[in-house]
Amino acid sequence: TIFLDEIGELTPEMQIALLRVLQEKEFERVGGNRTIQADVRVIAATNRDLQRHVAEGRFRADLYYRLNVFPIHAPSLKERIDDIPILVDYFISRFATRMGKRIRQIDRRTLEAFERYSWPGNIRELQNVIERGVILADGEVFRLEPGTLPKDSQNSSEAPTSESSDTREQQKARIEAVLKETRGRIAGPDGAAARLGIPASTLESRIKTLKINKHLFRGNP
Repeated sequence: TIFLDEIGELTPEMQIALLRVLQEKEFERVGGNRTIQADVRVIAATNRDLQRHVAEGRFRADLYYRLNVFPIHAPSLKERIDDIPILVDYFISRFATRMGKRIRQIDRRTLEAFERYSWPGNIRELQNVIERGVILADGEVFRLEPGTLPKDSQNSSEAPTSESSDTREQQKARIEAVLKETRGRIAGPDGAAARLGIPASTLESRIKTLKINKHLFRGNP
């Protein structure tokens, strides 16, 4: 089994080379002239919207469909706010043990700041912030000084976006209205995701969370 991370960053040349390996199950080493057979299982990951990249001509459609045999969507950290306290506890315990420190709890304001922040760097960013905080900790309470996180977290609490301030009902109604307009189509330049200005994978996750039956909109005039 081979795990290929950040598959969406492949150059056009590398996309062609990978497609050949997947289809023909063979390759040549750099500088070599002997064809080597390869029978491997490939797991690929990306944080890019590959469907949009295909529509824009930035990712080969044939490679996308070859890789997209069994897709698994992993929501970003900002879509899993309820998981943040659990992850924070885990990383604090992990780094405190490694550094020989005894941290019993997390400051309430620090946790609230974590839950407001959008975490563009996802889990890796959270892990790095906590590791730095544990290094600087000098007591049994984990806390971050104001300004440790980028302005994003403070702005989000003072001036929330219309999307974050929407109720679940408003989000559901807006998504259903757009799905009706696109006749259930999610991806592509004319799909619901493009009209809402979010990746298709994010829209799929929200549809599942809000329990929307997208199939009801297919074929509707």
